[in-house]
Amino acid sequence: MILLVRPASDFDRIAPYLALWHGYDPAVKADLYSTCLVTSAGAYLIDPIPLESEALDELVGSVRVAGIIVTSSNHDRASAPFAKKFSVPILARRNAFPHETSDEFRSVADGDEICNELRVVGIEGAGPGEIALYHPADNGTLIVGDALINFEPYGFTFLPSKYCSNEKEMRRSLQKLLDYKAERMLFAHGLPILSGASELLQDLLSTDL
Repeated sequence: MILLVRPASDFDRIAPYLALWHGYDPAVKADLYSTCLVTSAGAYLIDPIPLESEALDELVGSVRVAGIIVTSSNHDRASAPFAKKFSVPILARRNAFPHETSDEFRSVADGDEICNELRVVGIEGAGPGEIALYHPADNGTLIVGDALINFEPYGFTFLPSKYCSNEKEMRRSLQKLLDYKAERMLFAHGLPILSGASELLQDLLSTDL
């Protein structure tokens, strides 16, 4: 898929270790959000869209980029150019890139620890290769792919059923996220939740299908 979104000119720093940037993609008629998460192993760029070079330099600073993480088969975005620029691997579930055989690709699975501070949570029933990421620092952060969204007119809710491979399975799978205490939640599509994320997720998952 050709990415039509223009390079973002700026980013928002949520915490010293956490930032996001976004841009509008006319092909899907939605804003695409990307995350930079700094760990002891280096910075991970998650579902990245293009970012202007000056902003990218400020975002990364002196921190080593350790890898590019893709949370869904739908989020290839600018992952390859970023991986090439920083000479780092792309980390994703195998079924997100079923035909990828290059040395730059690294497969991850449910329960894997990308580093000591970053855990992979596999989510079934959304799109192929769907994952969420959990970072425990500062009362916890969850970063999700498509399975949860937070933008108008929907608000904080599930991926609409027409985009799910199996909506019931996705909702069951999302229950795993309740095992991780999170103050914040960031999305590939939508504004971040910066406080009380676990409580809001508990309320959402308690609703009936």
